[in-house]
Amino acid sequence: MTTPRKCLLLDTASLYYRAYFGVPESVRAPDGTPVNAVRGLLDFVARLVRDHRPDELVACLDNDWRPAWRVALVPSYKTHRVAEESADGPDAEQTPDTLAPQIPVIEAVLDAVGIARVGADGYEADDVIGTLVRRAGGPVDVVTGDRDLFQLVDDARGVRVLYPVKGMGDPLVVDEAVLREKYGVAGGSAYADLALLRGDPSDGLPGVPGVGEKTAARLLEAYGDLDGILAAAGDPTSGLTPAQRRKLDAAREYLAVAPKVVRVADDVPLPDIDPALPAEPLHAQELQELAERWGLGGSLRRLLDALAG
Repeated sequence: MTTPRKCLLLDTASLYYRAYFGVPESVRAPDGTPVNAVRGLLDFVARLVRDHRPDELVACLDNDWRPAWRVALVPSYKTHRVAEESADGPDAEQTPDTLAPQIPVIEAVLDAVGIARVGADGYEADDVIGTLVRRAGGPVDVVTGDRDLFQLVDDARGVRVLYPVKGMGDPLVVDEAVLREKYGVAGGSAYADLALLRGDPSDGLPGVPGVGEKTAARLLEAYGDLDGILAAAGDPTSGLTPAQRRKLDAAREYLAVAPKVVRVADDVPLPDIDPALPAEPLHAQELQELAERWGLGGSLRRLLDALAG
């Protein structure tokens, strides 16, 4: 009997942002260019590989961090993150000046090491991750600092989220027990319903005014899912209070479109990739040149040692 292959999926932008703000900008290349995000991300990946020993590793990318189809449904979606003026277009994301130049370096290093990276035009990394989770034939750990991906947690399929707390040394391992304890919901699908009911200012999602996280959890416990809650709102004999009924009725237009915006897509057309964890660099000479050019030092050595281990 073949043992299912364990896959580690990285929400790459979430991790390099965390690295950028967690590693001092004094970490620089020989020419003085900051490489704190580059080296921090390499250290994150090294620790993840060493601690979790995946068979497969994929760096998932935001080819479109604010897809037009989501904005068409909820116009406020991520509006506050749009840069006021940018040569990259009207919907360019605000990125710190010293982080943006490091992103191509991160991508070049991942390619030279041989770590698969994949994105899809018109989709966020969350959607890429959702699609790879659906396709997975074995257990999956999703590594992200974004709670949105808690919706993918599924004990029956072995899908967990590794949520960084301080660095990557001791991430919170989010499974269904954690969702029940922290949010009062039964699983990943219920967490998605909780998220769209309570809203999320960081994503520009208004939620249902007057329905916070605890109220949303109680409603889900009582009525099962969003459809059950909306059915109860239309049933005068249900146990909803008049105030709850009014709030839900007033938000029906939002609730009709919010599920498509909040839930990750799981049918994204992705290019073929080889997710196998490399034991040695795919392009050793190119990697050596990158290491010297950007002063990657111990961070790269730790990653290569973890891969060879």
